[in-house]
Amino acid sequence: MSVSRNLQKGQFTKPMDDILETGPENARVRLILAHGAGGAMTSPFMETMADMLAVRQIAVTRFEFGYMAARRKGGKRRPPPRAELLAPEYRQVVELISDRLTSGQRLLIGGKSMGGRVASLIADDLSKAGRIAGLVCLGYPFHPPGKPDQLRTQHLVDLETPCLIVQGDRDPFGSRQEVEALSLSPQIRFHWAGDGDHDLGPRGGQGYTRRGNLESAADAIVTFAAERVC
Repeated sequence: MSVSRNLQKGQFTKPMDDILETGPENARVRLILAHGAGGAMTSPFMETMADMLAVRQIAVTRFEFGYMAARRKGGKRRPPPRAELLAPEYRQVVELISDRLTSGQRLLIGGKSMGGRVASLIADDLSKAGRIAGLVCLGYPFHPPGKPDQLRTQHLVDLETPCLIVQGDRDPFGSRQEVEALSLSPQIRFHWAGDGDHDLGPRGGQGYTRRGNLESAADAIVTFAAERVC
């Protein structure tokens, strides 16, 4: 298993409590991953995905938004701010990591659920500025569970940044049947996790395993990333 390096507060000026880096520092691709609305950067999903990508020679930087870092310090469990209000924090992390990229290293941004949504809101600006090479969303929250009419996809219609969305077939935030009926940017490609939920986990007896779905997702990210460094 790869080792995470904790860059403690004080080394950098940033609103987050800390940053975790996993994988080879000189990897050709570095992926910034933000957490979901309710799960920290050390959630089992985030830990597993970071380790799987690290052994596939992709460096992963995880970080926490300020509201989640406050929870870690014992603060009240408040709901996250709106995604648009978190975008400036994500931009600051991109600035920080961009300054530390090794020669020839390409940067991707993304995240789990809400974290991926925040990344998608800033992707085109960063891509046009030459700061990032692509976007990776793990379980994109197309709509709140049970509310398919409340879509969060307006900016995805005209997205210009190459994007990979890894989505479970039966994700309550956007199932395969629902998502395939949407009109989205041709820059977006999908990798579907067989019978997967929001964490890509399948039900028993469906011919899939959680581990297998996560491994397949990591492989899809590697393929996508390889195209971004050509």
